[in-house]
Amino acid sequence: MNPDSSQITLGILAGGRATRLGGLDKAWIERGGIPQVLRWQRRFASETTALLVSANRDLSRYAEAGLEAVTDRFTDDLGPIAGLDALLHTCRTPWVLTLPVDLVGVNECLVPSLCSSRSDNGAFAIDADGPQPLVALWRVEMASPAIATAIGQGNGAIHALHTTLGMAPVRFEGVRFGNLNTPEDLLAAGATAIPHD
Repeated sequence: MNPDSSQITLGILAGGRATRLGGLDKAWIERGGIPQVLRWQRRFASETTALLVSANRDLSRYAEAGLEAVTDRFTDDLGPIAGLDALLHTCRTPWVLTLPVDLVGVNECLVPSLCSSRSDNGAFAIDADGPQPLVALWRVEMASPAIATAIGQGNGAIHALHTTLGMAPVRFEGVRFGNLNTPEDLLAAGATAIPHD
């Protein structure tokens, strides 16, 4: 596979509860004065053609920023697979690049490396911490029915979807994406939480 930017939508997963951060909305955590969700929008603007954000609260804030937010289609607490379902259901391109909104950083060759994998059904990243199941490139026509089946079976494991779809693992040697999961993570990354007026 080798999709170009016109075939890829960036799907940012921002629907989590952030319980270890007291329910803080990670999409609007700022580093260097830039909210996380806008950081990733800008970072991948030249490598994708559209942007969707999986979010389940404060939707007006995304609209104010000119972002299209999509909510989970399921009321049960299914975790990230529900956000993934919402993104792929709404997507209008053949491919979706997914990223958790709380990533600290990614390397410059992320998209080319995922696109150049040998699987026609997509690829996922492995960094220095191990598999990053939600840092992935998904082929929508194959992934959507697989996700629907998994949800129907009550299986929310993203790594199981990779196996079902035959997605390729792509290893990024010496690279650590990192996550903003705890107050200590915020401090280490120089991040601050900005409340919404």
